[in-house]
Amino acid sequence: MHSLALIPWLDPEYVIGTAGPWALLVVCFIVFAETGLLVGFLLPGDTLLVISGLLSQSTATAPHGVFGISVWWVALLIAVSAFVGGEVGYLIGHKGGPAVFERKESGLFSRKNVERTNAFFERYGGLTVVLARFVPMVRTFAPVAAGVGHMPWRRYSLYNLVGAVLWGFGLTMFGYAIGFIPPVAWFVQEYIDYILLAAVSGTALITVWHYFAERRKVRRELAAEAAGTTEPTA
Repeated sequence: MHSLALIPWLDPEYVIGTAGPWALLVVCFIVFAETGLLVGFLLPGDTLLVISGLLSQSTATAPHGVFGISVWWVALLIAVSAFVGGEVGYLIGHKGGPAVFERKESGLFSRKNVERTNAFFERYGGLTVVLARFVPMVRTFAPVAAGVGHMPWRRYSLYNLVGAVLWGFGLTMFGYAIGFIPPVAWFVQEYIDYILLAAVSGTALITVWHYFAERRKVRRELAAEAAGTTEPTA
């Protein structure tokens, strides 16, 4: 596979191939670590799920692919790992985030940023948690941000579950499905990084548009409040 990842351990096929009988456990740990250990931006992510699905195809020597079990179990275990990782990330933000952010009053570590995070998740909470799964780096920090912003745990967990299923289970099954179309499977294996880069770029553009739209709205509200306070009283 002509991966964009120049470092071997960022190549999904290398990771799976060298893990041997522990391949599925390694995949699940990487998926968990992306959101549970705050190191997601260093890991293969989406490409790993698609390739895991592709390599779950039956062959003459491996009836259930490289993992040795049905793709349904592979996809389910990956989705569970994604969900648990999201829960751990939220717990880190909820328990440790506010104390760290409120200790300083400058830069990223400020009470004002905690309040902004809270307001952002109050407005776009569910959509943010679900869409964040499909955006590298964002999916790493979104659970922590939700915890820092004190997004209600039950509400967060519901959307975390939806996102984990759509991303973890969905991308794995997508990879498995395209394995039935050899030319498409070859194309995806060769250019998976570019395909996902295009998809992520589209999602990022939508996210950025929402971000700036929200900022414009906040400015208008602040301007309206300022104008109201400066009006002379009778």
